[in-house]
Amino acid sequence: MFTGLVREVGEVGWLRRTDQAVQLLLKAPRTAARVRTGESVAVNGCCLTVTAHREKQLMFDLLDESLARTNLGRLKPGSPVNLERALRVDGRLGGHFVQGHVDCTAEVLHLEEKGPDLLLGLSLAPDFARYMAYKGSIAVNGVSLTVTAIEEDRFFVWIIPHTLEKTNLGDLEIGDRVNLEFDILAKYVERLLAGRDER
Repeated sequence: MFTGLVREVGEVGWLRRTDQAVQLLLKAPRTAARVRTGESVAVNGCCLTVTAHREKQLMFDLLDESLARTNLGRLKPGSPVNLERALRVDGRLGGHFVQGHVDCTAEVLHLEEKGPDLLLGLSLAPDFARYMAYKGSIAVNGVSLTVTAIEEDRFFVWIIPHTLEKTNLGDLEIGDRVNLEFDILAKYVERLLAGRDER
């Protein structure tokens, strides 16, 4: 479980396929100094298990499902990635509950600077539109954000200067793809209502 508060922006060393898996190596000095092999780290919002670590590097194995559902397969050497360690039970919940289970990717459709802030517009797949709510929470590349507007095929979020500086959202360009995780509460409500209708 995560909160959507990014603690470090790491850098991709390489992404390569071996006989066993697709391996991702990240340069992440702060995170690598604090985690152990077997711990969970959210990488662009996708929960991954640390398979090896050194003083300043982390390694992960990626499943085909992760590559198909996220933007991790598009990473290149030097790509910035948002990192967050798993939430401690006694920690503060400053964002919202984020599982690290990416639902889909979205295309960057709109970037508009207004003063120091950025208005970000992202595509919205019809299959997931039902999980969106005005002023609701969403994780974009693992960053907890608030939905400020919803249209038929897109939605918008505002990004403040601190978030632009401390995450990889400030590097986005039109056409880029980001990972989305919709609020878990909406999914549980949908499941409960579906069960009631089946009775």
